[in-house]
Amino acid sequence: MLLWWKNPKRSKFGKFLDQNGIAQTDFAERANVSRSTIWRLCNRKDYIPTPVSLKKIMDTVRKIDKNKQVQDFFDL
Repeated sequence: MLLWWKNPKRSKFGKFLDQNGIAQTDFAERANVSRSTIWRLCNRKDYIPTPVSLKKIMDTVRKIDKNKQVQDFFDL
């Protein structure tokens, strides 16, 4: 069994949540986006959310670390 925090395939966003001890479901609720969107963000390195979701996600990320930028997680 592969434990989620030992998953080498985690995206930069997934690793950010792991390092800050934030569950995907908790983040999804805080950001007001679907759990499936957060799952994709954490586990698919090539996934880019819609602009509306991206804004919600980054607004929530900046409540945790105000210096984080979109480029820290996504290759846009």
